[in-house]
Amino acid sequence: MSSFDAYRNSFPNARLTRSKTGVLEVALHSAGSTLVFNGHTHEQFVDLFHAIGSDRDNRVVILTGSGDAFMETITLDGFDFFTPRGYDKIYREGKKVLMNILDIEVPLIAAVNGPVRLHSEYILLADIVLATPKTVFQDKPHFEFGIVSGDGVHLLWQEAIGTIRGRYFILTRQELDAKTAKEWGAVNEIVPAEKLLPRARELAEELAKLPPLATSYTRIAMTQKLRRIIDEGVGYGLALEGISAADVARANAS
Repeated sequence: MSSFDAYRNSFPNARLTRSKTGVLEVALHSAGSTLVFNGHTHEQFVDLFHAIGSDRDNRVVILTGSGDAFMETITLDGFDFFTPRGYDKIYREGKKVLMNILDIEVPLIAAVNGPVRLHSEYILLADIVLATPKTVFQDKPHFEFGIVSGDGVHLLWQEAIGTIRGRYFILTRQELDAKTAKEWGAVNEIVPAEKLLPRARELAEELAKLPPLATSYTRIAMTQKLRRIIDEGVGYGLALEGISAADVARANAS
């Protein structure tokens, strides 16, 4: 079992605070501003979500971003897509991070503070999704790099908004605004930016008043289907992503 004091300052790209009632806020960031995703954060978030899920004193978790976006920039720093050993690391981390989010066995609220152009599958594993009017969703970098969208986004968007809409979203790199995302079932509420975290905290504190086993087991019960989807499909998707990355490497080398 994790202790909050033991891990609260262990993650350079996650600012962690917890209320007396057990509401844990997780703000992803790079140097205090909007997160820049890379191979180091990819590795770090595996341990981050594991630590959160292992701490029985967490009653509700709020996941949010910093600055003007939740996550919209990625660099290849720390990634090795193009060797078997390098991609094996990506493959293992890509599977584990999603299961570790699902292993957070308390209600998870995503407070989406702005654009999400990569790894929006993290948000789709939350139980409640709040967005601002400036929030947009997109799967941007996979096709820009010439690789398959195989890290879970291909599965969870089809689950959230329907198979035809989900496949269109991936294949066209559709930019989905908050209003449409709400109409299609991927967002619960749209609130002004200045009210985003207050609303998330309001919901979280109400959930924290309920008996712990009731909220924990409800989260477990409601995410069993997602667990099956991730377990059955992400490894295969990441393998296909790896094949496409190898093809990019071959093309660049010729």
